[in-house]
Amino acid sequence: MDNFIVFAMFFLGLIIIIKGGDLFVEAAIWIAVITGIPTIIIGATLVSLATTLPEFFVSTIASSKGYTEMAIGNAIGSTICNMGLILGACAIISPVAIRRKFFSFKGLLMIGSLMIFYYFASDFIVDEIEGYMLLMILILYIIINISELRGTTAGVYTTKEKLTILLLATNVLKFTIGAGMIILGARLLVDNGVTIANIFNVPEQIISLTLIALGTSLPELITSITAVIKGHMGISVGNIIGANILNLTMVLGTSSLLSGKGLMISVRDLHILDHVLVNVPQTLVLDIPVSLLMMSVLVLCGTYKRMIDRIHGFLLLCIYSSYLFALYYITF
Repeated sequence: MDNFIVFAMFFLGLIIIIKGGDLFVEAAIWIAVITGIPTIIIGATLVSLATTLPEFFVSTIASSKGYTEMAIGNAIGSTICNMGLILGACAIISPVAIRRKFFSFKGLLMIGSLMIFYYFASDFIVDEIEGYMLLMILILYIIINISELRGTTAGVYTTKEKLTILLLATNVLKFTIGAGMIILGARLLVDNGVTIANIFNVPEQIISLTLIALGTSLPELITSITAVIKGHMGISVGNIIGANILNLTMVLGTSSLLSGKGLMISVRDLHILDHVLVNVPQTLVLDIPVSLLMMSVLVLCGTYKRMIDRIHGFLLLCIYSSYLFALYYITF
């Protein structure tokens, strides 16, 4: 009976998060239309911030309790899931056109943020000072978005729908309720998903990088796929890039401050073929390199092709699938 309740709550969380994503995207699109702001900027700011809140709360709570590897695994795993599963799936559903003006610089900032974190983590600890530096990159990202808004037609009313207090209140309510439902649904999915994983004896290392990362990335998944289906591809791309930057700066930066002793990079034994590699920092030798590979594919294809087509989406999805297989293989 207890197991039935766990599964029921897991699927309830899925239903809540899907409906919340629908409400949230509708409100975000309305904001973009009413203000004249490009959808990719909406995706890179409001949408990414709200959909990254699950990662933020999971990682900061884990870090404050001393589970720093879980905090890191959740954030890095989410960047991998965002590009491999979410953007890969979105591109397969419908090729995503890229606006180079907004895409390339943010893509390079995303890669730069990952490389900076890798450098900080190379001595096996990301201390408080380095955490503050990550948060400074976050501030830079916010400033860039604000400066871009100045160059848009923000404030220009471009819809035939009459703007009223009731309409404004309705969409603000949709935005708020949608975000709340996404967070609640993600919480239900993560909590009950971890319990399901424990029922089937899945190791914690796999949980933090896969199930928890996937659970906290579900808001991005639902939001991005909903946006693509509705024909607003700019939100999906902007949301993914923005969410990755926020994971690497806001989530990991804050987590390093709350742990009290910085983020520790743990080492573990990895099983490669018939050999066992002892005391290997998996975060540095596998997780971050895979994330960097995906980022490079995304930025290069988006910059030079001006589109993430179905082939690129399939490639990202294959890299993600291979990563999951590698995690399973080196663990068992």
